[in-house]
Formats: sequence, C-alpha cells, structure tokens
Amino acid sequence: MIRKARIHDAKDLHKILNGFAAQGKLLPRSLSDLYTHIREFVVWESEGTGEILGCCSLHIVWEDLAEVRSLAVVPQCQGQGIGTSLVHACLQEARELGLARIFALTYEIRFFEKLGFRITDKQVFPQKIWADCLHCTKFPDCDETAMVLDLD
Repeated sequence: MIRKARIHDAKDLHKILNGFAAQGKLLPRSLSDLYTHIREFVVWESEGTGEILGCCSLHIVWEDLAEVRSLAVVPQCQGQGIGTSLVHACLQEARELGLARIFALTYEIRFFEKLGFRITDKQVFPQKIWADCLHCTKFPDCDETAMVLDLD
C-alpha cells in the first residue's frame, strides 16, 4: 500500500536509504534531513506487517521542475512493481502541483526509460547543481545519469 510518509517512518527510511548508500547506489541521508523532508516522501507499506518496503521522494527544485530521488525498495521485494508504483505516485503528485518536468539522477537507466524518462545532460539543471551537487562528495565527477520526463 502506498501512502505519504509519517514522522514515525523516518528511522525506517534512514535504514533503507543508508543501506543502499553503503553500497554506493544512493547518497546517504541523515536522520535530521529525513525529518526535515519527510513530507516529500511516499512509502510502500506491507499490508500484513506494516513494514516499510520502499520509498521515493518528490523534491521540488524550481517553479516548473522537481526531482524524483531517494527511490529504494528493500532487496527481497525488488522486481515486484513497488518502485514503479512509488515513482508513479510521485509523478501524480507532480502533475497535481502543476509541474512541467521531472528529473532523476540515477544508475538505473532502463528502469526510468520504461517509465518514459529520457537521458539528458546534467547541465540543463543548474538549480540542482548549485543547490545540491556542490555539496556532494562525488562533485564534480558525478557518475550518475541525468534523466528527464516532460509532464505537459
């Protein structure tokens, strides 16, 4: 079941996201950062156990632009459509907000291509570069691929 994240989900999100960060697949997120941005997240909650099995965030960058980020699904549940459903939930919210474009920085190119995203140059997102990338440990040698989806 997909729902908006709640404050009490922050520690589960921290564990999931930083598990992937330890493998170099995502950037680490501090617990403080997750509390600050909890309203950006949707989660996939197991109906039977209430366990958080996946998450995704819609981060607004500019008046017409947002980023899908912090997409993660626990390893034992990957390949079941959870990630796709989480991204769709973020795209739906983006449409409701009136956003024109969504982008992602990713290693999972095929996954995002299946959702309609296309590869683009990172330089078309100067707001992202100045707001977030400058503080990243990988800057300026980012090895992620920028992908974009036009919503209008």
